[in-house]
Amino acid sequence: MRTFVVSASFVFLTLSALSQRPATAVDTSRYLYGKNSATKVLEHVRVIDGTGAAVKDDQTVVIEGTKIAAIGTSVSVPANAEVFDLTGYTVLPGLVGMHDHIYYLQRPNTDAQGSEGPTLLPQMTFSAPRMYLANGVTTIRTAGSVEPFADINLRKLIDSGRMIGPHVEPTAPYLQGVSDIFMQMHTLTGPEDAREFVRFWANQGANNFKAYMHITRAELQAAIETAHSLHLKVTGHLCSISYPEAAELGIDNLEHGFFVNTQLDPEKKPDTCSRETGAATLAKMTPESPEAAELIKLLVAHHVAITSTLPVFEAGLPGKPTLRPKALATLTPQALEAYMYGRDRRSTAPETELTRRQVQNYKNATALEHKFVEAGGFLMAGLDPTGNGATLPGFGDQHEVELLVNDDHFTPIEAVRIATLNGAIYLGESERIGSIEAGKDADLVIVKGDPSKNITDIENVEIVLKDGTAYDSAKLLESVKGRYGQY
Repeated sequence: MRTFVVSASFVFLTLSALSQRPATAVDTSRYLYGKNSATKVLEHVRVIDGTGAAVKDDQTVVIEGTKIAAIGTSVSVPANAEVFDLTGYTVLPGLVGMHDHIYYLQRPNTDAQGSEGPTLLPQMTFSAPRMYLANGVTTIRTAGSVEPFADINLRKLIDSGRMIGPHVEPTAPYLQGVSDIFMQMHTLTGPEDAREFVRFWANQGANNFKAYMHITRAELQAAIETAHSLHLKVTGHLCSISYPEAAELGIDNLEHGFFVNTQLDPEKKPDTCSRETGAATLAKMTPESPEAAELIKLLVAHHVAITSTLPVFEAGLPGKPTLRPKALATLTPQALEAYMYGRDRRSTAPETELTRRQVQNYKNATALEHKFVEAGGFLMAGLDPTGNGATLPGFGDQHEVELLVNDDHFTPIEAVRIATLNGAIYLGESERIGSIEAGKDADLVIVKGDPSKNITDIENVEIVLKDGTAYDSAKLLESVKGRYGQY
């Protein structure tokens, strides 16, 4: 056996060289679309502007630097502009993903029988941002972090041009109570810990907070009060606390639509997550029930926004979703194998009362989202990327819009607004992003086809503009092919 001796001086010099290496801007040239001139003109393009207004055909959009300069049918084309003839194409605002993590859910030793614990959450800091951007997502809220400094620093690196990805609104680590569901999460010890936690992470650069399944009411109240004193917001994926309780405590946002409300779960105890984790409530809270009407009225009165994350729940249904080869191509062989094992188990299992209830609960939840909006509720869109092949960064954001149309019965124009301008409004960024208007940032996605008539055309992304820079979607996806699940 050979023995290798590495001197301490060698290690020191190596680490010293790494620490002194200057941070440089990433070479984006290989991922750009066209010449990327400062002035760009999109000619003969269909516009879905994100405001909910009717589609406008055969438009000209002028982009000067990072901004949209003009839109219309009789717009002058500046001299020396780079002109894109987009006949047959549609331009939409960049999607604003409001439940878009940077990590991947990893279950060890997955096979046909299942997997071993613990479930882990490794960071996908390289592949996930590129996948989001390639699929037209130009702004994300991470909605919960397990490597908070990675997410916070990712924002800085992208903004300074040293990494490629969407604008990042980083969320602090989860505000979690006593539980061993994910070993990478901090466990709160009480209300004062919650206050200190919020103050610390706000000081570090997190601008959103997320309460998680086992938090107590006292801890949540302390977190909300502290965040609001800092002019920051709190969302929640709750279980120990019901939706009405959270609304009364002043929470700003609730994640996962109506899937995880536990208020009608049998034997639900205060500050304790129920065994049903919301499934029993959803079975009882049919769209026309008085309980649903009362809850929706309360949420609207307290201005609680709801984030729809339909893809992650559809993925639990047998045979769902339709497989997309372009999305699956981003997975490592191991991640793809794990996903297919899980999908096969669901698709080949005999139908039971439980699976029938899952299907009905999904229908109830989608109808409740529509009822919520009809009553004046504020709905946003996300996906909750678990890395299971059905909810992948960017691809899942597109599918969320499709499901809003097909399952929630929103029109394509309504669904686009939910997935763009609504998120921008919640983030306080609507003066800058979320819709296609002169003076706003040129964060745009160009797709082949017409999503206003065929919503699945939203998948046909070819060009994504972020701050006026045009990226080639196919080239970005090629750069992460087979890598999601690795880094």
